[in-house]
Amino acid sequence: MEIREIMTLDVEMVRPDVSLQEAAQKMKALDIGLIPVCDGEKLKGMLTDRDITIRATAEGLDPTTTEVADVMTTEVAYCFEDQDVEEAAGIMEAKQIRRMPVLDRNKRLVGIISLGDLAIHTPASDLSAQALKEISHPAPKR
Repeated sequence: MEIREIMTLDVEMVRPDVSLQEAAQKMKALDIGLIPVCDGEKLKGMLTDRDITIRATAEGLDPTTTEVADVMTTEVAYCFEDQDVEEAAGIMEAKQIRRMPVLDRNKRLVGIISLGDLAIHTPASDLSAQALKEISHPAPKR
């Protein structure tokens, strides 16, 4: 089964130059903890509620003047829409992530795949169970 068959479509996104406050308001309205950051259709990064908290609020940055680009995660794991679902689950396990952007072969954002998508659409939820098990391991101490 290909990722395009189970991914979430019509993904909301923000531009890198919008304020953290505007991005956070959008995330609140959509009730999401992660939003892709795109310049046009090209994925530039991901902004998470954790990015806002740890990289901005904890550092005392002003959310009305700080841009998303200043705190977003730029090293983003992604998959392609024509990849097999098992490959996506493997990437999510290896990177310990619960949601991942889906790109077309021109590297334009076309969707998001989540553990929920895997749980709903894969037989007996084997992929989501294994991915969740691996993702839930505590991070190594630093």
